[in-house]
Amino acid sequence: MCSDNPNSNLQLVDVPSYPDISLYANVQGALHIWEGDGWKRESMSWKTGSYLASNLSGTPEMRFRGPQAQELLSRLSINNVYKWPIGKSKHLVMPDENGNIANHGLAVRDGEESFRQLASLPWAVYKARSLGLDVDISLHPIFIFQIAGPTSLEVLVNLLGDDVRDLEFLGVKDIEIPGVDAASIELSRIGMAGTLAYEVRGPIEYGPSVFDAIYLAGRPLGMQRLGWRTYVVNHTEAGFPQLGCTFLPSAFTDPDFLAMLGPTGPDMSTNKTGALPGSIDPRDFGARLRTPHQVNWGWMAKFDHEFIGREAIEAEAANPRRKTVTLRWNKEDVVDVLASQFDGGEEYKMFEFPTTPQSPAGGHADLVTKNGSPVGVSSLAVYSYYYRHMLSHSTLDLAEAVVGNEVTVHWGDHGNRIKPIRATVEPFPYLDLPSNKNVDTRGTESPAYQPRR
Repeated sequence: MCSDNPNSNLQLVDVPSYPDISLYANVQGALHIWEGDGWKRESMSWKTGSYLASNLSGTPEMRFRGPQAQELLSRLSINNVYKWPIGKSKHLVMPDENGNIANHGLAVRDGEESFRQLASLPWAVYKARSLGLDVDISLHPIFIFQIAGPTSLEVLVNLLGDDVRDLEFLGVKDIEIPGVDAASIELSRIGMAGTLAYEVRGPIEYGPSVFDAIYLAGRPLGMQRLGWRTYVVNHTEAGFPQLGCTFLPSAFTDPDFLAMLGPTGPDMSTNKTGALPGSIDPRDFGARLRTPHQVNWGWMAKFDHEFIGREAIEAEAANPRRKTVTLRWNKEDVVDVLASQFDGGEEYKMFEFPTTPQSPAGGHADLVTKNGSPVGVSSLAVYSYYYRHMLSHSTLDLAEAVVGNEVTVHWGDHGNRIKPIRATVEPFPYLDLPSNKNVDTRGTESPAYQPRR
């Protein structure tokens, strides 16, 4: 990094400072890789090779221990946490009283009375204060490195040996990184890329040396270092709605929660000043929220326990009205947006390749209509270099959420010039490659993938 870099006062705490990294950037107050090996190569990596990403590092791991730790997570989550095997991961979805998603994230059960939540808002820490349960809560800074793609297993075998082949989907195991004298490093078979994927996690002070060890093992196989610029493309292709990208957490509507976050929390005054992007009025914060059913997570809701928001979610389960789909945007209309940059007068809002708004981006909401009537909300415009299409997640009325149906996305920011863009409902997820849970890791060869065109 050059000495005149405006981010030079920030410290890289999770990865080494590689001289060949294309760009580092200040992301949410920390220095992260923005573009590692070129966004096109990075966006191909989880389909044709593998990537190494550190984007989730820096958020504290929350540990919940004690006789009522399980009850705390049960009271907050739509999931049944009483059938949760020790040593397994679970995606916990935590709603508010109105049934909107306040928080979600990966959690691990370590023992009968021991749980951890990763890369997530401290919603459970906040709610524990009012529930009055006997739970010991502590926060620990950790690194989280994601290794994803068809050759990710080969990378890990090169580094750790054949024992990693036996790790099942959602499983967790302790590992030792050659050359790194550190305890409490674990490997988990989980990821957001849709394809075979893993996470390596441990105390943040060991992050740079662990990242380097993984990268050296993967470089002969063409591993790419994935930065924030391209990161959300995999969520969109793989059909994983993401807090802060596809939707905003309703936790941000709770002033006491924001007060607990202090200066590290978001400035929700932007809701009043018009800074929230998209063609839907920024004062319409509700358009940026989602329920579990609206993002296709309603199947996780188990009504065999009491949890915050149960009444609202149970009512929606009986009468669901919207779901999330993939929209493929019309190429000619997208090109019109690009062409307007060369015309006189007000141009259309330009796309940032590969993701608009640049990730991590929260609160983007574009109106979706059918024959002039509102039918849904579209989030984030993502250019998939693999499929050569512009894609987005859109929460649509069920009657319109039919593959092949054509709707209109109103592209732009509220109060400015808006471009109607035709879009077609496509399969969700859009990615048509073998998913992580279906890959047989006990074999020796990586599957050959061919893209849908």
